[in-house]
Amino acid sequence: MNILLLLLIIPALTLAGLFLSRGKQQPRVVAALGMGLQFLAAFYLLFSYLRERAQGNAADMLFTSSYDWYTPLNISLDLGVDGVSVALILLTSIVILAGVLISWQMEDLPKEFFISLITLGTGVFGFFICIDLFSMFLFYELAVVPMYLLIGIWGSGPKEYAAMKLTLMLMAGSAFLLVGMLGLYFFSSGPADEHTFNIMEIAASGIPVEMQRIFFPLTFIGFGVLGALFPFHTWSPDGHSSAPTAVSMLGGYGCFRVAIFLMPQAAAELSWIFIILTGFSVIYGAFGAIRQTDLKYINAYSSVSHCGLVLFAILMLNKTAFNGAILQMISHGLMTALFFALIGMMYERTHTRIVQEMGGLLKVLPFISACYVIAGLASLGLPGLSGFVAELSIFVGAFENPDTFHRFWTILSVSAIVVTAVYILRVVGTMLMGPLKEASHASLAPASWYEKTGALLLVIPIAGIGLAPLWLSDMIQFSLAPIMRQLGF
Repeated sequence: MNILLLLLIIPALTLAGLFLSRGKQQPRVVAALGMGLQFLAAFYLLFSYLRERAQGNAADMLFTSSYDWYTPLNISLDLGVDGVSVALILLTSIVILAGVLISWQMEDLPKEFFISLITLGTGVFGFFICIDLFSMFLFYELAVVPMYLLIGIWGSGPKEYAAMKLTLMLMAGSAFLLVGMLGLYFFSSGPADEHTFNIMEIAASGIPVEMQRIFFPLTFIGFGVLGALFPFHTWSPDGHSSAPTAVSMLGGYGCFRVAIFLMPQAAAELSWIFIILTGFSVIYGAFGAIRQTDLKYINAYSSVSHCGLVLFAILMLNKTAFNGAILQMISHGLMTALFFALIGMMYERTHTRIVQEMGGLLKVLPFISACYVIAGLASLGLPGLSGFVAELSIFVGAFENPDTFHRFWTILSVSAIVVTAVYILRVVGTMLMGPLKEASHASLAPASWYEKTGALLLVIPIAGIGLAPLWLSDMIQFSLAPIMRQLGF
């Protein structure tokens, strides 16, 4: 059996097991076992991929297979992976498993929560392993739909408002995407001069430049809505601050894999427009975070800045920046999941997320506080952690463009790191250091085994990528060759 099919079968079987489970304990066990197997399958995929490359397999996509869906329109399920998608599949398996463990004691509809979470994960896995536009769009929608439930039912704050705003914004983005992808299909030419959804076949045949100028903005904006592209980012602060998990990395991957790869000429011509918009996202997110007092909103605005940085790097159109963008997707996925998990742990114990109402938590919650410091230092780009590797690659790659326009926006985006350091260090100093603000905080429960396990699943790769990034960077860079050929390098 193709290993990529296994990555779809395991979550499907897990969902079936969840539907049949009873009580509160059974859904937890089923979800943990299923996502544990998915975690192992993702590592098996990584080792298989590295072995194939070591043996000299230089194909653009590995483990490819095709399954016909609707022959009259040449619609099929086409599977395949490269180093970029393998890295993001591994990231997703870590984040989903950590989410299951950290939510182990979920009391409010645990069965329905795990069904929604794993359905979301299934959509993300499918999106990363598909190489045809039709299937990618279906899995993209499958990943987005459960976000409404996860925010609207299990979120916090103005969750109904956040869920509705998310739905409306992503529906608009999906409309842009649908038009863009159908345009690519009707102006494509497969091996038998038929229209095709297969990404590799579309790239080989090429799309007329005049059509690229129409469909590139549609697809980039469509995916960019999920990637917090300014000014379509307005759902993100409320959505991220209420969501148990995030799938914003789909936006950056979609822009990279579809918009840039399939429409390189239009990307080169029109990138300046989106560089301005993504530059605003980076700065706006950082300054938005510095004004917040709620921990979840601080992290939410920080996510807007980091997602904007991913799209900014993709638009630089060179290998170094591309490599940094993928590393930033991975780093952001790990950091965001860790931040939200730790904030949830603190809220369960202190019943507040307002920074000024907390203090001295390092004394009573040493494990949770230490993990928060690590996540914060990774977010501001401290050397030795994943954020430094990603951001350094982005800024070096962006500065490779010699013109004043690119360098101006690069310098402006770099300045966001200073702002990030301000709000991260201020939160750490206020919330974790000094005396306890509340007497009741002196007897807070320490982190449980499942909370520690989930947090460590995220902390270890954050530190591991920062200390030993070359294997991951090399795997990603090898897979950038096709897109560099498309761009004429």
